[in-house]
Amino acid sequence: MAENKLPFAKGASINRPPMFSRVNYQFWKVRMKIFVASGMPYMHVVDGVSTAKCFDELTDLENKKMQYDCVAKNIITSALKLDELFRVSQCSLAKEMWDILEVTHEGTTNVKRARKHVLIQEYELFRMQQGETIADVQKRFTHIVNHLIRLGKQFDREELNIKILKCLDRSWQPKVTTISETRDLTTLTTATLFGKLREHELEMIRLKEMETGRKRPRAWHSKLELLFRNQLMKVQETAVNLRTSIC
Repeated sequence: MAENKLPFAKGASINRPPMFSRVNYQFWKVRMKIFVASGMPYMHVVDGVSTAKCFDELTDLENKKMQYDCVAKNIITSALKLDELFRVSQCSLAKEMWDILEVTHEGTTNVKRARKHVLIQEYELFRMQQGETIADVQKRFTHIVNHLIRLGKQFDREELNIKILKCLDRSWQPKVTTISETRDLTTLTTATLFGKLREHELEMIRLKEMETGRKRPRAWHSKLELLFRNQLMKVQETAVNLRTSIC
């Protein structure tokens, strides 16, 4: 269990050295080296190749670039846990760290392309499911669109708004027609559109509850009437039995 314990809680600070807590020395060693380097550049980097160079030999431009790179590495490693840090600990440049993390967690270009095709198909087949609320539709739709945007897919407002209106079931057709005729779908944001649909949904729920409330007394009166009839029949039967016994 000690192997997975982090040497410091939560995120590390980029302004003070990491504290060594007698566990995960390798982790602390890597962090400490990067922290020291971020304040005192001592390596010369040309086309991704690091070579030793005295501090007084660095030009102003080289010194500035080295400082930026070391600060970037310090920030990246401060945000990583043990397993992720070891994944990038041998990188000499911040860009190398970023690329490794990007490929590891997002995949290669081919993986991204395949994922994009799958999401595009989900987008094209997107429909409102039975019993689904507008909030549920918005959550699923936004999830797909946001992932596609991150993968390079571009949408305009009109396209997204038309897609939202077309995915709704038949019960929403009157509202869809009203919005299409009275709203400019080229300037209307998806958040505003979902807000309008949500307002209509709440109004439909309110009206349905009112109708249900009106029907409940009628049902109650029907039950009372049936009970009264049953009691009346029992009284009549008792009266007939008494007459028969008297006779």
